Amino acid sequence: MYYTRKIEDIVKRISDTFPVLLITGPRQSGKTTLLRCLAGTDRCYVTLDDPDDRLFAKQQPVAFLERYSPPVIIDEIQYAPELLPYIKMNVDTKKENGAFWLTGSQMFHMMKNVSESLAGRVGILNLFGLSNSEITGDLFDEYTTAPEKLLERLNSTRPMTLRDTFSRIHRGGMPRLYEQTETDLDEYFSSYLQTYISRDIRDLIQVADELAFYRFLRAAAARTASLINYEALARDTGVSAPTAKQWLSVLVSSGVAFLIEPYHNNALKRVVKSPRFYFMDTGLAAYLTKWSNPDVLETGAMAGEFFETYVVSEIYKSFINTGKTPPLFYYRDKNMKEIDLIIWKDGTLYPIEIKKSSNPSESVKSFNALDPVTCAKNHTEIPAYQKMELGIGSIICQSNNLHPAQCSKSEVWVVPHWLI
Repeated sequence: MYYTRKIEDIVKRISDTFPVLLITGPRQSGKTTLLRCLAGTDRCYVTLDDPDDRLFAKQQPVAFLERYSPPVIIDEIQYAPELLPYIKMNVDTKKENGAFWLTGSQMFHMMKNVSESLAGRVGILNLFGLSNSEITGDLFDEYTTAPEKLLERLNSTRPMTLRDTFSRIHRGGMPRLYEQTETDLDEYFSSYLQTYISRDIRDLIQVADELAFYRFLRAAAARTASLINYEALARDTGVSAPTAKQWLSVLVSSGVAFLIEPYHNNALKRVVKSPRFYFMDTGLAAYLTKWSNPDVLETGAMAGEFFETYVVSEIYKSFINTGKTPPLFYYRDKNMKEIDLIIWKDGTLYPIEIKKSSNPSESVKSFNALDPVTCAKNHTEIPAYQKMELGIGSIICQSNNLHPAQCSKSEVWVVPHWLI
């Protein structure tokens, strides 16, 4: 069963605009399936996972491109970067948009090679696992706090129970787990990690002790939805802090995790400046932290962190799936005032609180931490570039209905998480 992806229209638009399309993302996020579905029978296909084709591409790139001539899908392009200069020469000669569709799982090194070889000729998109709205077939646009837009979604989708929610969180978003629902989760994620460590990690960095890297993965998963602390990660893993920092950057580069930077403005004092760390796939994080089923996860000590990770990753993917860079930040100061997520767009800050409860307190006193830059009476005291507007806020939770919060001076709405 193929799940329609929200990014499909963006893929077609990029292909009509650039001679080369590159889709990056973690392993098994559906890159190849997406492109082969969109291509139908109109393109030849080759994967550089195949050792023979990889050797052919590396040793005889001209003959390879004659054998697999455009329009073509070349899968896992990072295994033969030698092809990229020849792809450049091909597109410069023929000047046909959409000639090459490329995929790759190692974003950092591959992006360096692509930027050097195909600058101005390639449109680049990221693809992660299925979003909730892709699984349900709603295919929502990027998340907005605007109540009129959320009301439209409310009328078109089906509510999720607490059990539904944590079943989704525990399973994660890997397409195969929904296309083949009988797949055993432990077997799937065990195989996934073996491939990830043996293939991607060995290519990206020299890991002398794979067991230490696995311990690092488990320690990182246990810290999802928290501020980065390299010393604590290093201590739990038995490596140095610089090594922990390097390994964490690899998780981000390979699409396994992502960072949310703090919102900083010179008019805001005592702001914490460490990034916040999230696993992209909650199913993989649950496997690594040994939560065996949705029920024990929902009642366990990490339920709040997993719910926050799920909500933030869904919002993050909602922007990625519409071809946009997620304008997401968080706020925390040394007085312990915290805003879980901020959407910063067009000079406006849209604050978001995330609560696992189905009936959370509707008081969001932490939103007033933004008063120094959003309150009109303070605008006379700060430079123009520091002035922001305060947009509509959200309390995203397990509520069954969308409604305005009653205990807030600013406009804030209580939003069921299944409207993301």
